[in-house]
Amino acid sequence: MRTLRFRILLSILLPVVIIVPVVAVGLSYLLQTQVLVASISNELIRQAVLVADMSSASTQIWQDSSQAKTFVERIGPRLTAKLMLLDPTGHLIVSSDPGDSKLVGTVYEMPDLNRVLAMQTPAMITYNQSQISDVTVPVVTSSGELIGFVRLTNPLASIYARSAQLGQVTLYVVIGGVLAGLLLGWLLARDLERPLKKTSSAVYELASGQHPLETMREEGPEEVRRLIRAFNVLVERLKGSEETRRRLLANMVHELGRPLGALLSALQALRGGADQQVALRGELLEGMEGEVVLLQRLLDDLTHLDQGFGQTELHLQPICLSDWLPPALSTWGKAALDKKLDWQVDVPTDLPEVRCDPDRLGQALGNLVSNAIRYTQKGGSVYIQACTDKSGILVEIIDSGSGIPAEDLPHIFERFYRGEKSRSRASGGAGLGLAIARGIVEAHGGEIGASSEPGSGTRLFFTLPQIEKRSVVRLPGDK
Repeated sequence: MRTLRFRILLSILLPVVIIVPVVAVGLSYLLQTQVLVASISNELIRQAVLVADMSSASTQIWQDSSQAKTFVERIGPRLTAKLMLLDPTGHLIVSSDPGDSKLVGTVYEMPDLNRVLAMQTPAMITYNQSQISDVTVPVVTSSGELIGFVRLTNPLASIYARSAQLGQVTLYVVIGGVLAGLLLGWLLARDLERPLKKTSSAVYELASGQHPLETMREEGPEEVRRLIRAFNVLVERLKGSEETRRRLLANMVHELGRPLGALLSALQALRGGADQQVALRGELLEGMEGEVVLLQRLLDDLTHLDQGFGQTELHLQPICLSDWLPPALSTWGKAALDKKLDWQVDVPTDLPEVRCDPDRLGQALGNLVSNAIRYTQKGGSVYIQACTDKSGILVEIIDSGSGIPAEDLPHIFERFYRGEKSRSRASGGAGLGLAIARGIVEAHGGEIGASSEPGSGTRLFFTLPQIEKRSVVRLPGDK
């Protein structure tokens, strides 16, 4: 009783088992008592009244048994019931059934004459176990004299037998319907249970770590399809999380292993006596400091990873980019000049205001600019410009570096993504800087993108919505 199939089957079959037999028995009873019995009784009354009218016009048949026999032989075959003529005292005169010849003279119980004559249709119906036994109609002359009784005895026992057979057939039909409902309900319950059971098993295996992270084929009713669809979405997300975890581990091993190896080599050189040579010692310490800076940058990227995707509250305020951008880029300008790069910044003095968090936007801008400087070779150029367009404020960072391979370009803003090409733009670092920049820009309501041709440099850009200027309506009397 705890299985879904049994409960669905019970919910389908229970109303059928209870309602259908009750309805069938009720219909059978109404058919027999209200339709069949009433129809037969009305027909017998009509025939009995008609015979009584015919016999009242021929009084001699009530006095001469031979004429009565002739009358019955002539009328009897036209009737659906056995015809009997009784004298006023209830003695049988004649019967249309030859087997009743020995009963001639037998006294039959007569109805209350006064009560019958007072009826609108003077007929007395006798029932036997809800079945019509006979109909008795008094025969009265035009002067009101009672000359006898016409009695029609119901010979339709076969009809009642057929009615009983009809009840049996109804019972068999009900049983057949219940069995068919049981079979159909079982099939429907099985079809409904199969995808649910399959899905629940897959969810259990997924929760216990046994599922191979494979999506399921959608089948069954719409509600079950939605459940399977949700499971497939979960599987896809888990696949993405697993892929992200693998990328993170691979990138961390790569990014941590390289500077740690360099630090270990420098330490071994210092312990081997390199500290006695001032110039070599200085180079080693400078190299170690550079590797530590790289490690610190990696830790900073990991620290700000979730913050870069809009999970930290932004402290928005109106900022004029014409005043904010040059100071924010000055530090990176020094780094570009130290690398012998051609550094150019073009920021108009009439840029409109934007609502932004300057610290978070500075982090995103720094990730994009540092990316351009890192992958531009000595003697190359980095050009930064800002302008207005239909999307708001557009900021572009254009470099003359090695560019990004076409297969890597659509993925460079994904977390932990690193291209497989050797030292391309997308393969450096832990694959976090551009992803963090995307999260910050999108949290500000802007868009970020990139275009590149291998060997021809890269263009990184982002947009920010500008503050809408509202017209000031001055009222009369305002100064």
